[in-house]
Amino acid sequence: MFRRCEGRALLVLAAAALLGLALSKGSFPAREFSLPAEFRRAELRGPVDLNRASFAELLALPGVGPALAERILQYRWVHGPFRSVEELENVPGIGPRLLEKLRDKITVGR
Repeated sequence: MFRRCEGRALLVLAAAALLGLALSKGSFPAREFSLPAEFRRAELRGPVDLNRASFAELLALPGVGPALAERILQYRWVHGPFRSVEELENVPGIGPRLLEKLRDKITVGR
């Protein structure tokens, strides 16, 4: 009838649908589903050093969501430390307009 991988995929989809239904009915208190601290937006307290910033610190930057924060971290991991603020434009999803928006909120430590 189903191959093993199709059966697993169907099971995962069913579980996701049941969880979504339970959440929409209010079966679970919202406080049980708060995000871990590293996934919440941090409060900016000065410029963010691109070479030391955590995921949460990158999320605190305007225009930077989870996917873009992850791409910045991946770029840093693959290419090493940023040598200039302008190098941030090499990260997919960051263009001149976003870089200008971020320029006074970011720095590159040595």
